[in-house]
Amino acid sequence: MRVAVYYSNRDVRLEEMAVPKVGPGELLVRIRASGICGSDLMEWYRIKKAPLVLGHEIAGEVTEVGEGVNDFSIGERVFVSHHVPCGHCRYCRAGHQSVCETLRTTQFDPGGFAEYIRVPSINVKLGTLHLPDEMTFDEGSFIEPLGCVVRSQRFARLAAGQTVLVMGSGISGLLHIQLARARGAPRIFATDISDFRTNAAVRFGAAEPL
Repeated sequence: MRVAVYYSNRDVRLEEMAVPKVGPGELLVRIRASGICGSDLMEWYRIKKAPLVLGHEIAGEVTEVGEGVNDFSIGERVFVSHHVPCGHCRYCRAGHQSVCETLRTTQFDPGGFAEYIRVPSINVKLGTLHLPDEMTFDEGSFIEPLGCVVRSQRFARLAAGQTVLVMGSGISGLLHIQLARARGAPRIFATDISDFRTNAAVRFGAAEPL
């Protein structure tokens, strides 16, 4: 299969790699859409682990099912989360899954910028969801970033009627604007150093820049 291998922000190579073999409890998923996260561009963070295949905002279809998997079948459309929390540690029980040790050690193989990924059994159990028929693969690739936005607004205790300020109008910022509108925020302000992004923020529901 073809994969995009990251060596640096200025060196991403299209290479060949063997299709991963799945074991019991695992899935093989063909990637149909994969977003580019802001963290994929953080060279100071990624370069230490290079070369590697990035990409974790994905949607695809199941092409192989490992022994013991009963909830998914070949041909089904799915979203797969690359990191999953255990749900049992003290951090998970307190609602702070982002610092769960299991979350830090789980991922799929090799990465979303590949034709296929192997989904480990723990990710199959805790981080794989069926895509609704009305949802496209492109839309499915937004599940992970939108989940981050939903979680952050939950922690911020955003309630209907509150005024919202979104700092930065990239993809996550635009998702924040849309979610805040859906949750009943009457006034939403957004900032950015890019006119292109602030204009996009207005299109998605933010107030006109002062």
